[in-house]
Amino acid sequence: MRQQNHFYQPFDFGSLEPRKADPYRSEFQVDRDRIIYSSAFRRLQSKTQVFVSGEFDFYRTRLTHSLEVAQIGRSICSFLNQTSPRLGNDFFIDSDLVEAVCLAHDLGHSPFGHAGERALHQLMGTYGGFEGNAQSLRLIAQTIYPSPVGRRGMNPTRALIDGIQKYKRLLKENPSAANHFLYDDQETLRGFALGLPQQAQSNDGGRLRSLECQIMDWADDTAYCLSDIIDSINAGFLRFERVETWASTNNLNKEQFTHIETVLSAIKEKKVEARFSRKIGTFIRAASLVSRANDLADLSNRYAFGLEIEPTVRGEADVYKRLCHDLVFKHSLLHQLERKARMILDGIFGAFADTYLNEGGVALRLLPESYDQMVRQAPDPKQKARLLCDYVAGMTDLFATRTYKRLFDPGAGSIIDLL
Repeated sequence: MRQQNHFYQPFDFGSLEPRKADPYRSEFQVDRDRIIYSSAFRRLQSKTQVFVSGEFDFYRTRLTHSLEVAQIGRSICSFLNQTSPRLGNDFFIDSDLVEAVCLAHDLGHSPFGHAGERALHQLMGTYGGFEGNAQSLRLIAQTIYPSPVGRRGMNPTRALIDGIQKYKRLLKENPSAANHFLYDDQETLRGFALGLPQQAQSNDGGRLRSLECQIMDWADDTAYCLSDIIDSINAGFLRFERVETWASTNNLNKEQFTHIETVLSAIKEKKVEARFSRKIGTFIRAASLVSRANDLADLSNRYAFGLEIEPTVRGEADVYKRLCHDLVFKHSLLHQLERKARMILDGIFGAFADTYLNEGGVALRLLPESYDQMVRQAPDPKQKARLLCDYVAGMTDLFATRTYKRLFDPGAGSIIDLL
């Protein structure tokens, strides 16, 4: 018999279209399962997290990162459900919902990591922009599954639609934004998730995150700040001497320097995996549940309660992120890879735009037949461009590289390669 949970109400289970009840799975379990069995989720195995997918077997990809975030998210739920006096046996945070939010949070990321995201945003500048989080929302609500008439979403619950919205501002509400926005045509989805009138959506609703979104965000921070340290040391970007020099030139306080000493001792003693994997438990236990007062608190407990993180642990995470930002993400080798990523995506998107967006362009079919027809039947250039962007954003690193070679390398693209 399914356990009763009064934390969630019918409002939270609402969906864009009626859903047939599953006798063996909860609504949130259905959400999770629909994500796991999608091709969009499988493609994350060949998308860059920090280091280019496929270069070495032990680096995180978007898929392994998403799985780690989901595991940490479930552990945070378990910790809060067992320790918070505000929760109980029939009033608890649903770990299946949190897992679904965590698994979906990076679905929309482009090939080549954030470099690819920046490239696509520039290419889509006159067509509504590109943002990884907004693309994740587009996938689950509109495009994740193929159908005889085009594509369709997975008809997610309101709680999942809301849970992956880390950012709720529309691009038109901040036209100069480089990231952290929703597409303008997602205003209806934002309204459905919040259940608020337009004015409230863009005020308090635009700043607030649901409890599950907050858990996902801290799980994400935990996974990538600790995992980035491990991968960056293994890749040789964080060497003892470089970290030591960085610490001596960055005016760190005593507490911050203690965290850097942990990095240095882990490198010196060759205990990186053990030392930083153990910290995951510390980061999980740093979370606590607090009450919130806001316009949405009466609608859902997902807004009546929020997540609070111990400042000392939050500060430790910030030090690790700052270290990686300065010594890894600013490294010339990663910038060289970013330039290559931009060249590949600029080339692919430009070739597609010449064929599908420019009137009088060469009548070639560069896309699979069904997708080609869908783009050509789109009513205006903006919608055509969005469909082209969907196709490019859905590529893995390897598929994008192969597509670029077929389009531009005279020595690539034999009949065998095309099969």
